Amino acid sequence: MNSVTLWPKHLYLIASGNTPPHHKPSRESMGSKAYNLLRMTDIGLPVPPALVIGTHYAKSPEECMLPVFTIGLPALQEATSRTLGDARKPLIVSVRSGAPVSMPGMMETLLNIGLCDQTLPGLLRQTGNPRLVWDAYRRLIASYGEVVAGLSGALFEDEIARVTQERDERQLDFSELRDLARRFLSIYQLHAGQPFPQDVNEQLSGAIRAVFLSWQAEKAQAYRKINQIDSAMGTAVTIQSMVFGNSGGHSGAGVGFTRNPTTGERQPWVDFLANAQGEDVVSGRRNAHGHEALASVAPDAWRLLQDAAQTLEQAFLDMQDFEFTVQDGVLYMLQTRSGKRTPLATARIALDLMDEGLIDAATALERTKNLHEEELGTVQLASQGNPDSQVRPLGQAMSACSGVVSGEITLDGTRAATRAAEGASLVLVRQDAETSDIAALEFAAGLLTQRGARTSHAAVVARQLGKVCLVGCETLRIDLAARTVRLGDLLLKEGDTITLDGNEGRIYAGVVAGIFVPDVALIERLKALRASQAPTRHHKHGAS
Repeated sequence: MNSVTLWPKHLYLIASGNTPPHHKPSRESMGSKAYNLLRMTDIGLPVPPALVIGTHYAKSPEECMLPVFTIGLPALQEATSRTLGDARKPLIVSVRSGAPVSMPGMMETLLNIGLCDQTLPGLLRQTGNPRLVWDAYRRLIASYGEVVAGLSGALFEDEIARVTQERDERQLDFSELRDLARRFLSIYQLHAGQPFPQDVNEQLSGAIRAVFLSWQAEKAQAYRKINQIDSAMGTAVTIQSMVFGNSGGHSGAGVGFTRNPTTGERQPWVDFLANAQGEDVVSGRRNAHGHEALASVAPDAWRLLQDAAQTLEQAFLDMQDFEFTVQDGVLYMLQTRSGKRTPLATARIALDLMDEGLIDAATALERTKNLHEEELGTVQLASQGNPDSQVRPLGQAMSACSGVVSGEITLDGTRAATRAAEGASLVLVRQDAETSDIAALEFAAGLLTQRGARTSHAAVVARQLGKVCLVGCETLRIDLAARTVRLGDLLLKEGDTITLDGNEGRIYAGVVAGIFVPDVALIERLKALRASQAPTRHHKHGAS
Protein backbone atom coordinates (compact mmCIF):
# COMPACT_ATOMS: atom_id res chain seq x y z
CA MET A 1 0.00 0.00 0.00
CA ASN A 2 1.26 3.47 -0.82
CA SER A 3 2.01 6.15 1.79
CA VAL A 4 1.35 3.95 4.80
CA THR A 5 3.17 6.47 6.98
CA LEU A 6 0.32 8.92 6.30
CA TRP A 7 -2.40 6.50 7.40
CA PRO A 8 -4.92 8.41 9.55
CA LYS A 9 -5.08 7.64 13.26
CA HIS A 10 -8.82 6.87 13.40
CA LEU A 11 -9.26 4.86 10.19
CA TYR A 12 -8.75 1.09 9.91
CA LEU A 13 -8.47 -1.15 6.85
CA ILE A 14 -9.57 -4.78 7.11
CA ALA A 15 -8.07 -6.72 4.21
CA SER A 16 -6.19 -9.97 4.29
CA GLY A 17 -2.48 -9.35 3.72
CA ASN A 18 -3.02 -5.68 2.95
CA THR A 19 -3.24 -3.94 6.31
CA PRO A 20 -1.55 -0.58 7.09
CA PRO A 21 0.03 0.12 10.50
CA HIS A 22 -3.10 0.92 12.51
CA HIS A 23 -3.00 3.04 15.63
CA LYS A 24 -4.02 0.77 18.54
CA PRO A 25 -7.11 -1.01 17.10
CA SER A 26 -9.54 -1.84 19.93
CA ARG A 27 -13.25 -2.36 20.57
CA GLU A 28 -13.44 1.17 21.91
CA SER A 29 -11.73 2.81 18.95
CA MET A 30 -13.24 0.86 16.03
CA GLY A 31 -16.41 -0.60 17.53
CA SER A 32 -17.05 -4.21 18.50
CA LYS A 33 -18.38 -5.27 15.09
CA ALA A 34 -15.35 -4.04 13.16
CA TYR A 35 -12.87 -5.25 15.78
CA ASN A 36 -14.36 -8.73 15.48
CA LEU A 37 -14.14 -8.50 11.67
CA LEU A 38 -10.44 -7.74 12.07
CA ARG A 39 -10.02 -10.80 14.31
CA MET A 40 -12.03 -12.97 11.90
CA THR A 41 -9.70 -11.94 9.07
CA ASP A 42 -6.68 -12.76 11.24
CA ILE A 43 -7.93 -16.31 11.90
CA GLY A 44 -8.48 -16.96 8.21
CA LEU A 45 -12.25 -16.67 7.82
CA PRO A 46 -13.56 -15.29 4.50
CA VAL A 47 -14.33 -11.62 5.24
CA PRO A 48 -14.86 -9.06 2.44
CA PRO A 49 -12.42 -6.10 2.66
CA ALA A 50 -13.62 -3.13 4.71
CA LEU A 51 -12.72 0.39 5.76
CA VAL A 52 -13.62 1.41 9.32
CA ILE A 53 -14.25 4.98 10.48
CA GLY A 54 -13.49 5.01 14.20
CA THR A 55 -15.77 6.03 17.06
CA HIS A 56 -13.64 9.18 17.43
CA TYR A 57 -15.65 10.75 14.61
CA ALA A 58 -19.11 10.05 16.11
CA LYS A 59 -19.26 13.49 17.71
CA SER A 60 -18.20 15.29 14.52
CA PRO A 61 -18.82 13.12 11.43
CA GLU A 62 -17.88 15.85 8.96
CA GLU A 63 -14.25 15.65 10.12
CA CYS A 64 -13.93 12.09 8.75
CA MET A 65 -14.85 12.97 5.17
CA LEU A 66 -11.46 14.29 4.02
CA PRO A 67 -9.37 11.34 5.31
CA VAL A 68 -12.00 8.85 4.13
CA PHE A 69 -12.11 10.11 0.55
CA THR A 70 -8.42 10.97 0.16
CA ILE A 71 -6.76 8.03 1.93
CA GLY A 72 -9.22 5.43 3.24
CA LEU A 73 -11.36 4.90 0.14
CA PRO A 74 -8.35 4.65 -2.24
CA ALA A 75 -6.89 1.96 0.07
CA LEU A 76 -10.16 0.01 0.03
CA GLN A 77 -10.31 0.34 -3.76
CA GLU A 78 -6.75 -1.01 -4.00
CA ALA A 79 -7.64 -3.96 -1.73
CA THR A 80 -10.68 -4.87 -3.85
CA SER A 81 -9.30 -3.96 -7.31
CA ARG A 82 -12.49 -1.97 -7.86
CA THR A 83 -13.28 1.74 -7.90
CA LEU A 84 -16.33 3.53 -6.53
CA GLY A 85 -18.23 4.99 -9.47
CA ASP A 86 -16.19 3.22 -12.15
CA ALA A 87 -18.32 2.37 -15.17
CA ARG A 88 -16.54 -0.94 -15.87
CA LYS A 89 -15.46 -2.33 -12.46
CA PRO A 90 -17.49 -0.48 -9.84
CA LEU A 91 -16.93 -0.92 -6.13
CA ILE A 92 -20.27 -1.48 -4.41
CA VAL A 93 -20.28 -1.23 -0.61
CA SER A 94 -22.40 -1.61 2.49
CA VAL A 95 -22.24 1.06 5.20
CA ARG A 96 -22.87 -0.28 8.71
CA SER A 97 -22.88 0.97 12.28
CA GLY A 98 -20.97 -0.64 15.12
CA ALA A 99 -20.66 0.57 18.71
CA PRO A 100 -18.14 -0.78 21.25
CA VAL A 101 -21.12 -2.54 22.88
CA SER A 102 -23.48 -4.68 20.81
CA MET A 103 -26.83 -2.98 20.06
CA PRO A 104 -28.59 -5.37 17.63
CA GLY A 105 -30.56 -3.52 14.97
CA MET A 106 -30.71 -0.23 16.86
CA MET A 107 -28.75 1.74 14.27
CA GLU A 108 -28.85 1.93 10.51
CA THR A 109 -27.28 -0.08 7.70
CA LEU A 110 -27.26 0.73 4.00
CA LEU A 111 -26.45 -1.80 1.29
CA ASN A 112 -25.52 -1.42 -2.39
CA ILE A 113 -23.99 2.06 -2.08
CA GLY A 114 -22.22 2.90 -5.35
CA LEU A 115 -24.96 1.73 -7.69
CA CYS A 116 -26.26 4.38 -10.06
CA ASP A 117 -27.28 4.64 -13.70
CA GLN A 118 -23.60 4.86 -14.71
CA THR A 119 -22.37 1.83 -12.71
CA LEU A 120 -25.30 -0.52 -13.45
CA PRO A 121 -23.70 -1.79 -16.71
CA GLY A 122 -20.41 -2.39 -14.89
CA LEU A 123 -22.00 -4.54 -12.19
CA LEU A 124 -23.91 -6.38 -14.90
CA ARG A 125 -20.61 -7.02 -16.70
CA GLN A 126 -19.02 -8.30 -13.47
CA THR A 127 -21.88 -10.60 -12.47
CA GLY A 128 -23.62 -11.47 -15.74
CA ASN A 129 -26.83 -11.29 -13.70
CA PRO A 130 -29.36 -8.60 -14.72
CA ARG A 131 -31.82 -9.70 -12.04
CA LEU A 132 -29.25 -9.15 -9.29
CA VAL A 133 -28.32 -5.73 -10.63
CA TRP A 134 -31.86 -4.37 -10.78
CA ASP A 135 -32.80 -6.00 -7.48
CA ALA A 136 -29.81 -4.36 -5.76
CA TYR A 137 -30.60 -0.99 -7.35
CA ARG A 138 -34.24 -0.92 -6.28
CA ARG A 139 -33.18 -1.94 -2.75
CA LEU A 140 -30.68 0.91 -2.60
CA ILE A 141 -33.21 3.52 -3.76
CA ALA A 142 -35.73 2.39 -1.13
CA SER A 143 -33.30 2.10 1.77
CA TYR A 144 -31.54 5.37 0.92
CA GLY A 145 -34.93 7.06 0.70
CA GLU A 146 -35.94 5.73 4.10
CA VAL A 147 -32.66 6.11 6.01
CA VAL A 148 -31.04 9.17 4.41
CA ALA A 149 -33.92 11.17 2.89
CA GLY A 150 -36.32 10.34 5.74
CA LEU A 151 -39.11 8.94 3.54
CA SER A 152 -41.62 6.43 4.84
CA GLY A 153 -40.65 2.85 4.07
CA ALA A 154 -44.33 2.18 3.37
CA LEU A 155 -44.07 4.21 0.12
CA PHE A 156 -41.79 1.53 -1.31
CA GLU A 157 -43.37 -1.47 0.45
CA ASP A 158 -46.79 -0.49 -0.96
CA GLU A 159 -45.35 -0.34 -4.46
CA ILE A 160 -43.78 -3.79 -3.99
CA ALA A 161 -47.16 -5.13 -2.87
CA ARG A 162 -48.85 -3.57 -5.93
CA VAL A 163 -46.35 -5.20 -8.30
CA THR A 164 -46.10 -8.62 -6.62
CA GLN A 165 -49.85 -9.16 -6.14
CA GLU A 166 -49.26 -11.67 -3.28
CA ARG A 167 -46.26 -13.28 -5.05
CA ASP A 168 -42.96 -13.60 -3.22
CA GLU A 169 -40.85 -10.66 -4.45
CA ARG A 170 -37.96 -13.08 -5.05
CA GLN A 171 -40.04 -14.42 -7.96
CA LEU A 172 -39.91 -11.11 -9.83
CA ASP A 173 -37.83 -11.32 -13.00
CA PHE A 174 -35.26 -8.74 -14.07
CA SER A 175 -37.67 -6.74 -16.24
CA GLU A 176 -40.17 -6.45 -13.37
CA LEU A 177 -37.37 -5.40 -11.02
CA ARG A 178 -36.12 -2.88 -13.58
CA ASP A 179 -39.62 -1.39 -13.77
CA LEU A 180 -39.80 -1.40 -9.96
CA ALA A 181 -36.47 0.42 -9.68
CA ARG A 182 -37.70 3.07 -12.12
CA ARG A 183 -40.92 3.47 -10.12
CA PHE A 184 -38.81 3.83 -6.98
CA LEU A 185 -36.78 6.59 -8.64
CA SER A 186 -40.03 8.45 -9.39
CA ILE A 187 -41.35 7.91 -5.85
CA TYR A 188 -38.05 9.17 -4.41
CA GLN A 189 -38.07 12.33 -6.51
CA LEU A 190 -41.74 13.04 -5.80
CA HIS A 191 -41.51 12.70 -2.03
CA ALA A 192 -37.93 13.86 -1.42
CA GLY A 193 -38.31 16.87 -3.70
CA GLN A 194 -35.08 16.02 -5.55
CA PRO A 195 -33.74 13.15 -7.65
CA PHE A 196 -32.07 10.11 -6.16
CA PRO A 197 -28.33 10.96 -6.03
CA GLN A 198 -26.43 9.62 -9.03
CA ASP A 199 -23.09 10.91 -7.66
CA VAL A 200 -21.63 7.90 -5.81
CA ASN A 201 -19.49 10.08 -3.54
CA GLU A 202 -22.65 11.89 -2.48
CA GLN A 203 -24.28 8.52 -1.84
CA LEU A 204 -21.39 7.38 0.34
CA SER A 205 -21.08 10.60 2.34
CA GLY A 206 -24.86 10.66 2.86
CA ALA A 207 -24.79 7.06 4.08
CA ILE A 208 -21.90 7.77 6.49
CA ARG A 209 -23.72 10.76 7.98
CA ALA A 210 -26.97 8.80 8.33
CA VAL A 211 -25.29 5.89 10.12
CA PHE A 212 -23.52 8.22 12.55
CA LEU A 213 -26.80 10.09 13.10
CA SER A 214 -28.63 6.85 13.89
CA TRP A 215 -26.66 6.66 17.16
CA GLN A 216 -29.17 9.26 18.41
CA ALA A 217 -32.24 7.50 16.98
CA GLU A 218 -35.13 7.07 19.40
CA LYS A 219 -34.87 3.27 19.44
CA ALA A 220 -31.09 3.42 20.01
CA GLN A 221 -31.57 5.80 22.94
CA ALA A 222 -34.28 3.52 24.38
CA TYR A 223 -32.01 0.48 24.09
CA ARG A 224 -29.13 2.31 25.81
CA LYS A 225 -31.43 3.40 28.62
CA ILE A 226 -32.77 -0.13 29.16
CA ASN A 227 -29.27 -1.63 29.12
CA GLN A 228 -27.49 1.26 30.90
CA ILE A 229 -25.08 1.91 28.02
CA ASP A 230 -23.07 5.13 28.07
CA SER A 231 -24.16 7.36 25.18
CA ALA A 232 -20.74 9.03 25.11
CA MET A 233 -19.01 6.00 23.51
CA GLY A 234 -20.53 6.64 20.07
CA THR A 235 -20.53 4.33 17.08
CA ALA A 236 -18.01 3.49 14.38
CA VAL A 237 -18.96 3.15 10.70
CA THR A 238 -17.79 0.24 8.53
CA ILE A 239 -17.67 0.56 4.73
CA GLN A 240 -17.42 -2.99 3.38
CA SER A 241 -17.18 -4.44 -0.11
CA MET A 242 -20.56 -5.93 -1.01
CA VAL A 243 -21.19 -9.61 -1.59
CA PHE A 244 -24.55 -10.46 -3.10
CA GLY A 245 -26.85 -13.04 -1.59
CA ASN A 246 -29.49 -12.09 -4.14
CA SER A 247 -27.50 -13.46 -7.08
CA GLY A 248 -29.60 -16.53 -7.79
CA GLY A 249 -30.55 -20.03 -6.69
CA HIS A 250 -27.18 -20.91 -5.11
CA SER A 251 -27.06 -17.71 -3.07
CA GLY A 252 -28.69 -16.21 -0.02
CA ALA A 253 -28.21 -14.51 3.32
CA GLY A 254 -28.45 -15.73 6.85
CA VAL A 255 -27.94 -15.21 10.54
CA GLY A 256 -26.97 -17.92 12.96
CA PHE A 257 -25.86 -18.84 16.44
CA THR A 258 -23.12 -21.36 17.12
CA ARG A 259 -25.46 -22.88 19.75
CA ASN A 260 -29.17 -22.71 20.46
CA PRO A 261 -29.67 -19.33 22.23
CA THR A 262 -32.87 -20.52 23.92
CA THR A 263 -31.78 -23.88 25.33
CA GLY A 264 -28.00 -23.71 24.97
CA GLU A 265 -27.84 -27.02 23.09
CA ARG A 266 -24.64 -27.53 21.10
CA GLN A 267 -25.96 -27.24 17.57
CA PRO A 268 -25.91 -24.38 15.04
CA TRP A 269 -29.16 -22.40 15.03
CA VAL A 270 -29.45 -20.79 11.59
CA ASP A 271 -32.00 -18.72 9.69
CA PHE A 272 -31.44 -18.54 5.94
CA LEU A 273 -33.27 -16.90 3.07
CA ALA A 274 -32.28 -17.99 -0.44
CA ASN A 275 -31.69 -15.37 -3.15
CA ALA A 276 -31.87 -12.55 -0.61
CA GLN A 277 -29.77 -9.92 1.14
CA GLY A 278 -28.96 -9.83 4.84
CA GLU A 279 -31.38 -7.04 5.67
CA ASP A 280 -34.23 -9.33 4.54
CA VAL A 281 -33.44 -11.64 7.47
CA VAL A 282 -32.52 -9.21 10.25
CA SER A 283 -35.04 -6.47 9.44
CA GLY A 284 -37.99 -8.52 10.64
CA ARG A 285 -39.95 -7.80 7.46
CA ARG A 286 -39.40 -11.21 5.83
CA ASN A 287 -39.87 -14.81 6.94
CA ALA A 288 -36.77 -17.02 6.80
CA HIS A 289 -36.07 -20.77 6.87
CA GLY A 290 -33.77 -23.02 8.87
CA HIS A 291 -30.37 -24.44 7.94
CA GLU A 292 -32.05 -27.11 5.79
CA ALA A 293 -32.71 -24.42 3.17
CA LEU A 294 -29.01 -23.51 3.10
CA ALA A 295 -27.94 -27.17 2.96
CA SER A 296 -30.19 -27.73 -0.05
CA VAL A 297 -29.12 -24.71 -2.16
CA ALA A 298 -25.42 -24.53 -1.19
CA PRO A 299 -24.26 -27.73 0.57
CA ASP A 300 -20.56 -26.83 0.41
CA ALA A 301 -21.25 -23.44 2.01
CA TRP A 302 -23.27 -25.16 4.76
CA ARG A 303 -20.35 -27.47 5.56
CA LEU A 304 -17.94 -24.52 5.64
CA LEU A 305 -20.35 -22.55 7.83
CA GLN A 306 -20.39 -25.36 10.42
CA ASP A 307 -16.59 -25.33 10.40
CA ALA A 308 -16.60 -21.54 10.74
CA ALA A 309 -18.94 -21.79 13.74
CA GLN A 310 -16.42 -24.03 15.53
CA THR A 311 -13.55 -21.72 14.57
CA LEU A 312 -15.43 -18.72 15.97
CA GLU A 313 -16.07 -20.42 19.31
CA GLN A 314 -12.44 -21.49 19.61
CA ALA A 315 -11.28 -17.93 18.89
CA PHE A 316 -13.86 -16.01 20.95
CA LEU A 317 -14.40 -18.64 23.70
CA ASP A 318 -18.15 -18.10 23.76
CA MET A 319 -21.33 -18.80 21.84
CA GLN A 320 -21.41 -16.49 18.81
CA ASP A 321 -24.17 -14.76 16.85
CA PHE A 322 -22.96 -14.38 13.25
CA GLU A 323 -24.15 -13.04 9.89
CA PHE A 324 -23.15 -14.52 6.57
CA THR A 325 -23.82 -14.31 2.85
CA VAL A 326 -23.53 -16.99 0.19
CA GLN A 327 -22.86 -15.69 -3.33
CA ASP A 328 -22.98 -18.30 -6.08
CA GLY A 329 -22.19 -21.04 -3.56
CA VAL A 330 -19.26 -19.18 -1.93
CA LEU A 331 -19.46 -18.39 1.81
CA TYR A 332 -18.58 -14.97 3.25
CA MET A 333 -18.65 -14.06 6.95
CA LEU A 334 -19.93 -10.55 7.68
CA GLN A 335 -20.18 -10.30 11.46
CA THR A 336 -19.80 -12.10 14.76
CA ARG A 337 -20.53 -11.17 18.37
CA SER A 338 -21.32 -12.92 21.63
CA GLY A 339 -24.90 -14.10 21.23
CA LYS A 340 -27.80 -12.92 23.39
CA ARG A 341 -29.29 -15.90 25.25
CA THR A 342 -31.78 -16.95 27.88
CA PRO A 343 -30.71 -17.69 31.48
CA LEU A 344 -31.18 -21.40 30.77
CA ALA A 345 -28.86 -21.17 27.76
CA THR A 346 -26.39 -19.04 29.75
CA ALA A 347 -25.93 -21.83 32.29
CA ARG A 348 -25.76 -24.71 29.80
CA ILE A 349 -23.35 -22.94 27.44
CA ALA A 350 -20.96 -21.89 30.22
CA LEU A 351 -20.92 -25.39 31.72
CA ASP A 352 -20.52 -27.08 28.35
CA LEU A 353 -17.70 -24.75 27.28
CA MET A 354 -15.97 -25.58 30.55
CA ASP A 355 -16.41 -29.32 29.99
CA GLU A 356 -15.07 -28.92 26.44
CA GLY A 357 -11.95 -27.18 27.77
CA LEU A 358 -12.57 -23.83 26.06
CA ILE A 359 -12.98 -21.90 29.34
CA ASP A 360 -11.86 -22.65 32.89
CA ALA A 361 -14.06 -23.15 35.94
CA ALA A 362 -13.45 -19.61 37.20
CA THR A 363 -14.73 -18.15 33.91
CA ALA A 364 -17.78 -20.45 33.94
CA LEU A 365 -18.51 -19.36 37.51
CA GLU A 366 -18.22 -15.69 36.56
CA ARG A 367 -20.62 -16.12 33.61
CA THR A 368 -23.23 -17.84 35.77
CA LYS A 369 -22.84 -15.92 39.03
CA ASN A 370 -26.08 -13.94 38.64
CA LEU A 371 -28.27 -16.92 37.73
CA HIS A 372 -30.92 -18.25 40.11
CA GLU A 373 -32.20 -21.81 40.18
CA GLU A 374 -35.78 -20.67 39.51
CA GLU A 375 -34.61 -19.35 36.12
CA LEU A 376 -33.18 -22.69 35.00
CA GLY A 377 -36.09 -24.40 33.37
CA THR A 378 -38.97 -23.71 31.02
CA VAL A 379 -42.59 -22.75 31.45
CA GLN A 380 -44.74 -25.33 29.65
CA LEU A 381 -48.47 -25.60 29.11
CA ALA A 382 -50.06 -27.43 32.04
CA SER A 383 -51.98 -29.51 29.48
CA GLN A 384 -48.82 -30.49 27.56
CA GLY A 385 -48.61 -34.23 27.07
CA ASN A 386 -52.30 -34.68 27.89
CA PRO A 387 -54.06 -36.18 24.85
CA ASP A 388 -57.47 -35.40 26.38
CA SER A 389 -56.80 -31.68 26.46
CA GLN A 390 -59.53 -29.73 24.64
CA VAL A 391 -57.33 -26.69 24.07
CA ARG A 392 -56.76 -26.12 20.36
CA PRO A 393 -54.26 -23.61 18.94
CA LEU A 394 -55.37 -20.63 16.86
CA GLY A 395 -52.16 -20.52 14.88
CA GLN A 396 -48.57 -21.65 14.48
CA ALA A 397 -45.38 -19.58 14.27
CA MET A 398 -41.62 -19.92 14.65
CA SER A 399 -40.38 -19.73 18.22
CA ALA A 400 -37.60 -17.23 18.84
CA CYS A 401 -37.76 -17.50 22.64
CA SER A 402 -39.36 -20.27 24.69
CA GLY A 403 -41.80 -20.14 27.59
CA VAL A 404 -45.53 -19.61 28.01
CA VAL A 405 -47.17 -16.25 28.61
CA SER A 406 -50.74 -14.91 28.58
CA GLY A 407 -51.68 -11.28 28.06
CA GLU A 408 -54.08 -8.92 26.40
CA ILE A 409 -53.45 -7.99 22.79
CA THR A 410 -51.83 -4.59 22.35
CA LEU A 411 -51.02 -3.15 18.94
CA ASP A 412 -48.72 -0.21 19.69
CA GLY A 413 -46.34 1.29 22.21
CA THR A 414 -48.71 4.00 23.47
CA ARG A 415 -51.33 1.51 24.59
CA ALA A 416 -48.61 -0.81 25.92
CA ALA A 417 -47.28 1.93 28.20
CA THR A 418 -50.77 2.85 29.43
CA ARG A 419 -51.97 -0.69 30.15
CA ALA A 420 -48.65 -1.77 31.69
CA ALA A 421 -48.91 1.16 34.12
CA GLU A 422 -52.35 -0.19 35.06
CA GLY A 423 -50.85 -3.59 35.83
CA ALA A 424 -52.00 -5.51 32.74
CA SER A 425 -50.03 -8.39 31.25
CA LEU A 426 -49.54 -7.69 27.57
CA VAL A 427 -48.73 -9.46 24.31
CA LEU A 428 -47.46 -7.05 21.67
CA VAL A 429 -48.87 -8.07 18.27
CA ARG A 430 -47.16 -6.55 15.24
CA GLN A 431 -46.86 -7.17 11.52
CA ASP A 432 -43.04 -7.11 11.53
CA ALA A 433 -40.42 -8.00 14.14
CA GLU A 434 -38.82 -4.54 14.02
CA THR A 435 -36.48 -2.97 16.53
CA SER A 436 -38.47 0.27 16.49
CA ASP A 437 -40.77 -1.58 18.91
CA ILE A 438 -38.05 -1.77 21.58
CA ALA A 439 -39.81 0.62 23.99
CA ALA A 440 -43.18 -1.15 23.61
CA LEU A 441 -41.51 -4.52 23.98
CA GLU A 442 -40.14 -3.54 27.38
CA PHE A 443 -43.74 -3.22 28.65
CA ALA A 444 -44.94 -6.51 27.13
CA ALA A 445 -44.57 -10.09 28.34
CA GLY A 446 -44.48 -11.48 24.81
CA LEU A 447 -44.19 -10.60 21.12
CA LEU A 448 -46.16 -12.13 18.22
CA THR A 449 -45.50 -11.09 14.62
CA GLN A 450 -46.90 -11.91 11.20
CA ARG A 451 -43.50 -11.65 9.53
CA GLY A 452 -39.92 -12.01 10.68
CA ALA A 453 -37.18 -14.52 11.43
CA ARG A 454 -36.01 -16.09 14.69
CA THR A 455 -32.74 -14.22 14.25
CA SER A 456 -34.22 -10.84 13.27
CA HIS A 457 -32.87 -8.06 15.45
CA ALA A 458 -36.18 -7.61 17.29
CA ALA A 459 -36.32 -11.32 18.14
CA VAL A 460 -32.74 -11.14 19.42
CA VAL A 461 -33.68 -8.20 21.65
CA ALA A 462 -36.85 -9.97 22.85
CA ARG A 463 -34.77 -12.98 23.86
CA GLN A 464 -32.29 -10.75 25.70
CA LEU A 465 -35.20 -9.13 27.58
CA GLY A 466 -36.62 -12.56 28.47
CA LYS A 467 -39.81 -12.12 26.45
CA VAL A 468 -41.64 -15.07 24.90
CA CYS A 469 -41.38 -14.43 21.16
CA LEU A 470 -43.16 -16.01 18.19
CA VAL A 471 -42.44 -14.72 14.68
CA GLY A 472 -43.65 -15.43 11.16
CA CYS A 473 -47.27 -16.39 11.95
CA GLU A 474 -48.58 -16.60 8.39
CA THR A 475 -52.27 -16.84 9.38
CA LEU A 476 -52.09 -13.62 11.44
CA ARG A 477 -53.73 -10.50 10.01
CA ILE A 478 -53.77 -7.13 11.77
CA ASP A 479 -56.26 -4.31 11.07
CA LEU A 480 -54.82 -1.24 12.82
CA ALA A 481 -57.73 0.96 11.76
CA ALA A 482 -60.29 -1.38 13.35
CA ARG A 483 -57.88 -2.34 16.19
CA THR A 484 -58.53 -6.01 15.54
CA VAL A 485 -56.48 -9.15 14.94
CA ARG A 486 -57.50 -12.18 12.92
CA LEU A 487 -55.91 -15.53 13.67
CA GLY A 488 -57.19 -18.01 11.13
CA ASP A 489 -60.98 -17.83 11.32
CA LEU A 490 -61.14 -16.10 14.72
CA LEU A 491 -61.47 -12.31 14.98
CA LEU A 492 -60.05 -10.79 18.18
CA LYS A 493 -60.16 -7.22 19.45
CA GLU A 494 -57.31 -5.28 21.02
CA GLY A 495 -57.59 -6.04 24.72
CA ASP A 496 -58.66 -9.66 24.24
CA THR A 497 -56.37 -12.18 25.91
CA ILE A 498 -54.19 -14.70 24.09
CA THR A 499 -51.53 -17.16 25.20
CA LEU A 500 -48.19 -17.69 23.45
CA ASP A 501 -46.52 -21.08 23.77
CA GLY A 502 -42.91 -20.37 22.90
CA ASN A 503 -41.95 -24.03 23.25
CA GLU A 504 -44.19 -25.38 20.50
CA GLY A 505 -44.69 -22.12 18.57
CA ARG A 506 -48.47 -22.01 19.09
CA ILE A 507 -51.03 -19.32 19.89
CA TYR A 508 -54.16 -19.93 21.97
CA ALA A 509 -57.25 -17.90 22.82
CA GLY A 510 -57.64 -16.75 26.42
CA VAL A 511 -55.48 -17.74 29.36
CA VAL A 512 -53.96 -21.21 29.17
CA ALA A 513 -52.28 -22.33 32.37
CA GLY A 514 -48.53 -22.79 32.38
CA ILE A 515 -46.29 -24.69 34.78
CA PHE A 516 -42.58 -24.22 35.45
CA VAL A 517 -40.51 -27.32 34.77
CA PRO A 518 -37.01 -27.04 36.26
CA ASP A 519 -34.02 -28.54 34.46
CA VAL A 520 -32.88 -30.64 37.42
CA ALA A 521 -29.75 -32.02 35.76
CA LEU A 522 -28.56 -28.54 34.76
CA ILE A 523 -29.22 -27.16 38.25
CA GLU A 524 -27.14 -29.98 39.76
CA ARG A 525 -24.27 -29.23 37.35
CA LEU A 526 -24.34 -25.56 38.36
CA LYS A 527 -24.41 -26.47 42.05
CA ALA A 528 -21.38 -28.70 41.55
CA LEU A 529 -19.49 -25.88 39.83
CA ARG A 530 -20.28 -23.44 42.62
CA ALA A 531 -19.29 -25.96 45.28
CA SER A 532 -16.00 -26.70 43.56
CA GLN A 533 -15.15 -23.00 43.34
CA ALA A 534 -16.29 -22.03 46.85
CA PRO A 535 -13.48 -20.30 48.79
CA THR A 536 -11.84 -22.47 51.42
CA ARG A 537 -12.39 -21.19 54.94
CA HIS A 538 -9.33 -20.93 57.16
CA HIS A 539 -10.00 -21.11 60.92
CA LYS A 540 -7.58 -19.03 62.93
CA HIS A 541 -6.67 -19.96 66.51
CA GLY A 542 -5.48 -17.61 69.15
CA ALA A 543 -6.02 -13.87 69.24
CA SER A 544 -8.95 -12.51 67.27
